[in-house]
Amino acid sequence: MSAAGEGDRSIDAIWRIESPRVIARVTRLVGDLGAAEDIAQDTFVAALKRWPRSGVPDNPGAWLMATARFLAIDLIRRRDTLAEKQEQLGPVPEAETVDFEAIVTDDIGDELLGLMFMACHPTLSPDARVTLTLRLLGGLTTAEIARAYLTTDVTIAQRIVRAKRTLAAANVRFELPDRRARAERVASIREVIYLVFNEGYAATAGDDWMRAELCAEAMRLGRVLALLTPDDPETHGLVALMELHASRSRARTGADGEPVLLLDQNRAQWDQLLIGRGLAALQRAESLGGAHGPYALQAAIAARHARATTPDDTDWGRIAALYDALSQVAPSPVVEVNRAVALAMAFGPQVGLDLADELTSVPALAEYHLLPSVRGDLLQKLRRFDEAEAEFRRAAAMTSNARERTVLLNRAATCSYASRSEDHGGGPRG
Repeated sequence: MSAAGEGDRSIDAIWRIESPRVIARVTRLVGDLGAAEDIAQDTFVAALKRWPRSGVPDNPGAWLMATARFLAIDLIRRRDTLAEKQEQLGPVPEAETVDFEAIVTDDIGDELLGLMFMACHPTLSPDARVTLTLRLLGGLTTAEIARAYLTTDVTIAQRIVRAKRTLAAANVRFELPDRRARAERVASIREVIYLVFNEGYAATAGDDWMRAELCAEAMRLGRVLALLTPDDPETHGLVALMELHASRSRARTGADGEPVLLLDQNRAQWDQLLIGRGLAALQRAESLGGAHGPYALQAAIAARHARATTPDDTDWGRIAALYDALSQVAPSPVVEVNRAVALAMAFGPQVGLDLADELTSVPALAEYHLLPSVRGDLLQKLRRFDEAEAEFRRAAAMTSNARERTVLLNRAATCSYASRSEDHGGGPRG
């Protein structure tokens, strides 16, 4: 790659880190999210033009922030509102007199949190919240978001435009809500971040089992939120959950990209650094009194797996108890599916199957492919191979992920073979 190409990549990397701060600061100044993003893009273009000639500044974030601030003030002038804003903004400085560090550090935490509140505002649909969060706070381009969610650039671009218009029409202000509203809105932010992580960790569609870039963005956003809300136990619980799950990433796929299930994974490949970070975040959540929060409980379950050096060392009884607690504080059909697995591992496959059978009448799970997948697994363990094969094939027909479909069809074929072998008296026993 040419020196110019390397330079552009360096600028791109810096921009991905700094752009949320720039957009947050400018949105606070101009009060318009769309205008703020336009100014941020102009700032990026200015860096692309200048830095290859002059070199990357010692403090690139400060340079970007100062440039964006000048452009914002110029916009306010053009709107003929500078007089109204002058007291807030202060005099427009010459470039050589700018206190760059003050520009970067002054209230930047509140500004980033304010941007999160805007991107995850309840007036937006969940899809719009996810898209806007990835665009503004994740630093992903429209094309990158489109690739991640297997849709077109046009669809994502339109979603972003509609989201901005919705915020403008609802007169959503760039501000920190009061304490009660803030708690409710932080819950929405956590939900969006976890949606992004889940899509990366187990892709709902496409040819890849995982999308590492989405996991990485979600984890980064979670860490930022934890820094901005240090006393919120559920945010630390969320960070713990993502870190602990991500620690298994290398072991979750085989050489050809095929999924490897938890009990079959090579635990030597689990990332001990991420496990350590996850356990520390979980301890922080618990020390803040959040041990029984939904994210903290899920993280505690993941921690039980992380601490087990082999599958046989797993404390399934404790995991089942944690799922019982989770079903009380955050009841959902999906939690019940996972609880069925834990009960089966702790007390035998028939116990888990009894619960899974009850869940077949739940409307919300009618199209949820993991329910027939779980039932297939439990039926296979009970040597009811014909029924298991049918469940695996049903699950395969319901999933949109090609890698997962292949695994399910292979399990169905294994059950078919086992059934034929038993019919001929040659099946494995015990």
